[in-house]
Amino acid sequence: MAGFEDIKEHMEVIGADGVHVGTVDHIDGDRIKLTKKDSGEGSHEGHHHYISRGLVADIEGDRVRLSANGDVAVTFEEEKNDAV
Repeated sequence: MAGFEDIKEHMEVIGADGVHVGTVDHIDGDRIKLTKKDSGEGSHEGHHHYISRGLVADIEGDRVRLSANGDVAVTFEEEKNDAV
């Protein structure tokens, strides 16, 4: 089984339900930094968001599967300066 350290740039991040959540920009400590193009809408658009390591359920080929469904996972996204 692949681990957190196997997550690479440009991998797709999906929810437990298979819904696209984002694309990996890179790993930043214990968080996945998502690319700006997948950064949400409105005031959340145009800057990076982060997914906590604790939400990662599995690595499946070139996809990172989260333990929460896509619509729920986006509510757990963190801003750059959010506490981990």
